[in-house]
Amino acid sequence: MTLRRRQFLALAGAALAMPAIARAQGYPSRPVKVVIGYPPGGSADITARLMSQWLGERTGQSFIVESRPGGGTNIATEAVINAPNDGYTLLLVAPANAINATLYEKLNHSFLRDIEPVAGLIRFPNVVVVNPSVPVKTIPELIEYAKANPGKLNMASSGNGSTIHMSGELFKMMTGVNMQHVPYRGGALALTDMVAGQVQVMFDNIPTAAEFVKSGKLRGLAVTGAQRSEVLPELPTVAEFLPGYEATSWYGLGVPKGTPTEIIQKLNADVQAILADPKTKARFLELGAILQPGTPAEFGKLVADETEKWGKVVKFAGAKVT
Repeated sequence: MTLRRRQFLALAGAALAMPAIARAQGYPSRPVKVVIGYPPGGSADITARLMSQWLGERTGQSFIVESRPGGGTNIATEAVINAPNDGYTLLLVAPANAINATLYEKLNHSFLRDIEPVAGLIRFPNVVVVNPSVPVKTIPELIEYAKANPGKLNMASSGNGSTIHMSGELFKMMTGVNMQHVPYRGGALALTDMVAGQVQVMFDNIPTAAEFVKSGKLRGLAVTGAQRSEVLPELPTVAEFLPGYEATSWYGLGVPKGTPTEIIQKLNADVQAILADPKTKARFLELGAILQPGTPAEFGKLVADETEKWGKVVKFAGAKVT
């Protein structure tokens, strides 16, 4: 290859790269939509609004949360998949996205194929709560009571395929208890009926359940993570009574397949800067969550690993949504 040809190719490559660099430097130049698959009031909504506020402050553009509940988060997911892949429509990725791959017999999408990972945000355990009318105070007592009253306890969740649902199914699998699953269109609605006594048991997200436990409106029995929670330090882990049990919730950001790499990298860099701020850590710690920083590839691996893990639980439980 002659020197002149090398110079030409180098200049051509630089010219091709310039629009991409400029696109990243100018991003975002207008409001960005963050779509969530849950109604307002739950942990997904809280997480999305906090991150949107901080991303807006950092970039100087508005990040607007759009709630599109229904279909076990599939409505929101497909809305993002079908959106322009220009970085102006983001998805708050949740464990339901990993679970749905097995839970649903037919989907119009393949999540791992159609959504590009951007960044992980937070991870947190759930908490096993019961209405105070249920005469149990510990996990062993819950197991004993449920076995003595098969099918009489209603187990609420934020919807089929949510980690709240799957945390309960994992518990049922490992203990052999029979509790009736009652899915709601979001955790906030389920909590309202929990407090009213319409349903009796829930494996709810700590950020939304903690205030009800602290006020005595619900009784906390244990947390579902590998370690105790700093928000509810008096509660043991389920694994202290049921070795091997662990279920955590997490959130991250994704974009439609084909979104330019430089925009994904710009978004990831902004998220990492936000997660590195001590104020961010303190705020999420108040909600019982720990930060989950990392590269797009690391978040993608988490989603793939969770898809495999919960796929086994769904198959074992025989849970299906057509």
